[in-house]
Amino acid sequence: MIMEEKKLYNAVQKFIPLEGGREIMIETGKLAKQADGSVVVKQGDTMLLATVVAAKDAKEGTDFMPLQVEYKEKFAAVGRIPGGFMKREGKAGDNEILVARLIDRALRPLFPADYHAEVYVTVNLISADKDIQADALAGLAASAALAVSDIPFGGPISEVRVARINGEYCINPTFSQMKDVDLDIMVGGTIDNILMVEGEMKEVSEEVMLGAIKYAHEAIKTHCAAQIELMKELGKDVKREYCHETNDEELRQTIISELYDKAYAIATSGTMKHERSEAFDALEAEFAARYTEEELEEKAPLIHKYFHDDVQKMAMRNMILDEGKRLDGRRTDEIRPIWCEVDYLPCAHGSAIFTRGETQSLSTVTLGTKLDEKQHDEVLFQGSEQFVLHYNFPPFSTGEAKASRGVSRREIGHGHLAWRALKPMVPMGEENPYAVRVVSDILESNGSSSMATVCAGCMALMDAGVKLKKPVSGIAMGLISDSATGRWAVLSDILGDEDHLGDMDFKVTGTRDGITATQMDIKVDGLSYEVLAQALEQARVGRLHILDKITECIAEPREDYKPFVPRIEQLVIDKDFIGAVIGPGGKVIQDIQKTTGTTITITETETSGLVDVFGVDKASIDAAMARIKGIVAVPEVGEEYHGTVKSIVDFGAFVEILPGKEALLHISEIDYKRFETMEETGLKEGDEIDVKLIGIDQKTNKLRLSHKALLPKPEGWVEPERKPRAPRGDRQERGDRGDRRPRRDHHKE
Repeated sequence: MIMEEKKLYNAVQKFIPLEGGREIMIETGKLAKQADGSVVVKQGDTMLLATVVAAKDAKEGTDFMPLQVEYKEKFAAVGRIPGGFMKREGKAGDNEILVARLIDRALRPLFPADYHAEVYVTVNLISADKDIQADALAGLAASAALAVSDIPFGGPISEVRVARINGEYCINPTFSQMKDVDLDIMVGGTIDNILMVEGEMKEVSEEVMLGAIKYAHEAIKTHCAAQIELMKELGKDVKREYCHETNDEELRQTIISELYDKAYAIATSGTMKHERSEAFDALEAEFAARYTEEELEEKAPLIHKYFHDDVQKMAMRNMILDEGKRLDGRRTDEIRPIWCEVDYLPCAHGSAIFTRGETQSLSTVTLGTKLDEKQHDEVLFQGSEQFVLHYNFPPFSTGEAKASRGVSRREIGHGHLAWRALKPMVPMGEENPYAVRVVSDILESNGSSSMATVCAGCMALMDAGVKLKKPVSGIAMGLISDSATGRWAVLSDILGDEDHLGDMDFKVTGTRDGITATQMDIKVDGLSYEVLAQALEQARVGRLHILDKITECIAEPREDYKPFVPRIEQLVIDKDFIGAVIGPGGKVIQDIQKTTGTTITITETETSGLVDVFGVDKASIDAAMARIKGIVAVPEVGEEYHGTVKSIVDFGAFVEILPGKEALLHISEIDYKRFETMEETGLKEGDEIDVKLIGIDQKTNKLRLSHKALLPKPEGWVEPERKPRAPRGDRQERGDRGDRRPRRDHHKE
């Protein structure tokens, strides 16, 4: 019996309108139905599949939110096969990690504080319109998957890209619209609050940036409303029950009553980070000593939790709100002491140390050729990157005794922020022939090391002689707030502890004239735009203070590169000559590089070719440039050349007057004396001879040379008369051609 065909899925769709008549579709119930939550988000031909799965119970001893977010771009989404030997997608690339971090930072604060089950969010780009920026849809897709699941979550959220194009804000612009933007940020939030901001700008004002955040939030509200409707329609507004914590309220109150005042005294002591940490640890250990080992097996985790969250954290927060005094004794708007130094490493192309309080970055700059540029082979972007920045955070920078195991996601994210901060000020293309790599090694950390990287990287670039347009500095801001009393305090240049116990981490970089990059994570509900405006203004003042310290050390780029920096000279050639410089199979350019000891790269543009000659000394560069100029030079009638005889023929010699350009020196143009044979001239292959270009055939473009024209005329010399060419119709004057038999009539035959 054949079963009647039935539709095996029951999809539900919601549509979100966008500017310009575009729309976003959220669909669930069709794909990946065994996941706790699964949606497909579609805009145009771009489609993202987002899934979420959570363990039913928390692992024993887990007291944090074990959230894992993955973002993966499938090459099949644009009809491409991955490169490399394996020909398949491998570990996450930097771009995928950065998108996953954007999603994670918006989702993580919204899970219940007592929910500790493992949660895995996976977002796959499964179809990609090459003009749509898929990363702007990833946060919405992840949130929608959570919304249609029964996993406890305080969302929904959404993330949008907002760009300013010709002074106007635009939500989720296409790649083709991004050519003339001066602001490009990603904003994440709930229907009520902003949670996350990250992006880059071209020296915009604080007012412009705040306006972009407000504009983005209006779009986010629409996205969240659609998810709420979808959640209710599916009956997923009631989430699963769970119990991941066992608490002891009596123990909690005992710890607060006995230890709070002592913890407050430690917080207000103004001691250094490690001394303060040791004092808090000793206070906790003193309280725990009253219990037996058997009792501590059960109570130790609770003691640590209550002491850290309800005593230590609250003491430090209240100290700031009560007294306006911080852990190290500073005022809320005060910057820690700064010292800087450049040219610290004698063999580096550029180097700098930036130290702010207990945070220190040693940054280096290395200059290379176009062959050293970073190559991208991603789903939606293929090309090269002239300027790169790498950030390293070894364990010893915080006094930890452990090994470094590869580059972490945090290091990739912090380095990307610093790269965004400096990128608008680093000259590119014809303004700067070098590939530029900045490396920041964090040697100490208590506070924002990414902002120290911006400052140290800026100084190292100027020390290397890179013609930075303007110096850049960065600062990390924090917030301590109390919703019950309405009190709040914005903190400039936050410590590591202030980051952990605070309600906001807000990093701002820029020049004296405006903001170049920002990253913000907000951990509380109901943060007003008044607070954001205050934070931006306080950040501007602090940023300028730090900039003053940088420019006291080095005010502008060095006039020249250091002596041991390999030099580059550039030459713009006609596009038609690119093939001649390269030669068949690269033969010509390889020979130039081999014989001169240089490295040569050619970049083709729409109208020309940009040739970079990279060498260790001026003599080698000059030799290579001379050969290239010879290849691309256009011979001119009347010019004199010193050429080399390449071959001898019965009627003359072919002479190379420029690299790859040969011309005929007819036997009659060698001397005023008449020669019957070339043997009489004495010329042979390899001889050098001075010649003059006397003509160019307009039809064949062949060149005619004369050596005779450079010699003095013999006394009494009379130019022989040229016999005029016979008229075309006079067959007898044209010799045997007039005796030809008439052409046969093929039609008659």
